[in-house]
Amino acid sequence: MDIKKFKPAIVYTIYIASTPGQVWQALTTAEFSRQYFSGFAIEAELKVGGAFVARASDGSVHISGEVFECDPPRKLTITWNVNWPALVEKLGPTLVTYEIEQAGDAVKLTMLQSHDRDISDDILSGGRQGWPAILSSLKSVLENGKPLAIKMQPPQRMLAALKAMGIGTP
Repeated sequence: MDIKKFKPAIVYTIYIASTPGQVWQALTTAEFSRQYFSGFAIEAELKVGGAFVARASDGSVHISGEVFECDPPRKLTITWNVNWPALVEKLGPTLVTYEIEQAGDAVKLTMLQSHDRDISDDILSGGRQGWPAILSSLKSVLENGKPLAIKMQPPQRMLAALKAMGIGTP
């Protein structure tokens, strides 16, 4: 896979009162991710070619991928493939990049969701709803030890667009 062909479709930047090492740990370990990512546990083999998985609380794999860039604690690029039937086959892989920079007493965290083809706004509405909630909760956990209680469901327009493409959802 040539990651140079991927273009960002969603970009978010937040500032966190933390250290680059703590942000890195929050993004790459089950211990932290369970707190801010709706109970999902991140398991990452932190080397190029390593596995990346997000497990639901029942142990099932919800997201799977591969590490493409790993420069702790500055940059992590992974494929982020939601395990819904036919999703990757019809929409292609999703590439997620986290860039972590010291910014004075804070950390600047930039998240980029990229694709190797055009993706409709209806499909992207899922990430546009989900990423701000995930990153805001990550910030809250790192700054005050408490995740945000954000009730979320996939956007109906995204689900309808996936259904129209023949992509099943749980």
